[in-house]
Amino acid sequence: MEKIVEQAMLYDFYGELLNDHQKAIFEEYVLDNLSLSEIAEKQGISRQGVHDMIKRTDKALNEYESKLHLVRKFLAVRERVNEIKKITGDITGETNRESVDKIVSITETIIDEL
Repeated sequence: MEKIVEQAMLYDFYGELLNDHQKAIFEEYVLDNLSLSEIAEKQGISRQGVHDMIKRTDKALNEYESKLHLVRKFLAVRERVNEIKKITGDITGETNRESVDKIVSITETIIDEL
């Protein structure tokens, strides 16, 4: 997964666990795509301070994920739901027992993971 997409996804899941200053700087860097210099000027801190804050915040978000696995679980559920969508698209007119069994199996897996 591209680093910026990964950071944004981690922020979506764990951003509320950050303090307001961390959120502001991380949002400006990841979501608003501002440079370190632009953020430093806007926040009234040094470029190095911005860099350090982004590194610490990124580390914290990754630590949350390593303990809670919410992003991994979300991606697994999304993948299984896409499998269901594909299988149901294969079912035409007459019920295909094999496809129905696959759907039941996948939905049970999704329920177990949640």
